[in-house]
Amino acid sequence: MIVVDTNIIGYLYLASGQSALGEQALLKDPEWAAPLLWRSELRNVLALYMRRDLLSLDDARQIMDEAESLMQGREFEVASLQVLGLVAVSTCSAYDCEFVALAETLGVSLLTVDRQILKQFPTLAVSLDVFVSL
Repeated sequence: MIVVDTNIIGYLYLASGQSALGEQALLKDPEWAAPLLWRSELRNVLALYMRRDLLSLDDARQIMDEAESLMQGREFEVASLQVLGLVAVSTCSAYDCEFVALAETLGVSLLTVDRQILKQFPTLAVSLDVFVSL
């Protein structure tokens, strides 16, 4: 199992230069976990794509449905005190610290492309390209 941030989930459904790496990561470890926050973050990305006429409402609904199916059973609440503790020792947002907190709680790595998380939490966070190449 590995905790993934919303960007990693999004790479599976929204074409980007990182999409192939996202697919490789899923093949390498298909047990992805995330805090419940990932849903709101992905909905926000989909909203942006819709507003830029890059996705239709039907496409956005389908992507959300598929992503929710992928993550089913591996979505977790995180403790607010733990998140705030991580905020206190870093410059990361509380949103980002939710993913870090979950990785800490589960005792697994956090897969991310976020440079700030990678820098602030080097013992927990692993970059997508490094993970795929391991």
